[in-house]
Parts: sequence; C-alpha cells; structure tokens
Amino acid sequence: MVVTGVRIDIWADVICPWCYLGRQHLRTALADLGGEIEIVHHSFELDPTTPRGETMPTIERLATRYGMSEAQAVAAQEQMAARAAEAGLTFNLAGQLWGNSRDAHRLIQLARQRGAQDAMVERLYRAYFTEQRSIFEPDSLAQLAAEVDGLDSDEVAATLRTDAFEELVVADEAQAHELGVSGVPFFVFERRYAVSGAQPPEVMKQILERAAAVN
Repeated sequence: MVVTGVRIDIWADVICPWCYLGRQHLRTALADLGGEIEIVHHSFELDPTTPRGETMPTIERLATRYGMSEAQAVAAQEQMAARAAEAGLTFNLAGQLWGNSRDAHRLIQLARQRGAQDAMVERLYRAYFTEQRSIFEPDSLAQLAAEVDGLDSDEVAATLRTDAFEELVVADEAQAHELGVSGVPFFVFERRYAVSGAQPPEVMKQILERAAAVN
C-alpha cells in the first residue's frame, strides 16, 4: 500500500537516542511503503533545567538521573549503540556530552519556516550521535545549518544571539503536556493515531496504512 498525503507530527529531542532510533524505524517503514508524506517536528526538551552553556559527560548524567553506577551507564550506552546498528545507524557514544538543547530546538523552528526542518533534524541527530559534534554551542549549530539546503549560517547565528523562536518551542512543549506526553519520541498520525516510543518498522507500517486509509 502506498501512503500519500499522511501528516505525521513528531515530538522529540535531538539529544534523545530513542528519538533517533524511532525516526529511523519510521523512515524504514516509509521506504517499504512508498509515497509522499508530511512530517512536522515539535520541540520536547528531555531536561530543560540543564543550564545553557554547560555540558557534562552523558555517562555521568545517566548515572545520576537513573541511579546507575558508571559501569551500568556504560553498558546501557553499549546496548543502545547495538540497537542503533541493527536499525542501520552508527552511534559513537563514548565520550559523548550532555547539554541544554533549547537552541537546537529554536534552530529547528527556524528551519521549519525555511522549508528545511526535516533535513535540519536529521543533520543534528547525525552530528550528535555519529560524528560526536556539539549541538549546544551557537557556532557549532550555525556550521551544521550551513550544510543544510535552504539555511544560511549567518541568519542562524543572528537568530541564536536573540530569543527568536523560543515561544514556538514553549508552545510545542505546552501542547505535548496537553496531549499527556511524558516521554519521547511521540508520533501522531493524521491527528488521530498516537504512537509512543521507538516502535519497530512493522508497527509504524501498520499505523501508516491505517492513517492513509482514512486520509
């Protein structure tokens, strides 16, 4: 069944490995089915309390947040990398840093207005999880944006020096709260079918077909 015209709203954070994995599963399902769909990315910060401009080792953050030992956190990262590899992704998580993702979300909001949102989201995921590049500093974000068609690094740099698009980030997160979203990724197909978590491609295909049938 070819799916065409289906809208998918996704709440996610670009520092969330499950979100990248869920995105990959969706892409696999779409590739199997074929067709043109619309994807709208919505902001959701895993930890907005992390101070801007500060980073810490992700291993340390996992251990603190979930009450793990450092060895357990390392093992969890290794398991995550193995899951990613099974889905065709490369995660290089050793030495990864954790930080505030608000500016990355503001950049994604700008990219949406320039018709480049999906490409910008993909670039941020790959930069963070595969290339071990920072997505927390404005200069790094501007460099990544320059690699995406439709975006200008000077405009991005100027935008990040202000609080532009912050209200859209806050609005997305408020909408997530209204929907009862407590974790990401969170997908809504055709504004009626909700799927939480990095569901396998087979599940994504079933929901896509259901959404296309009522579209």
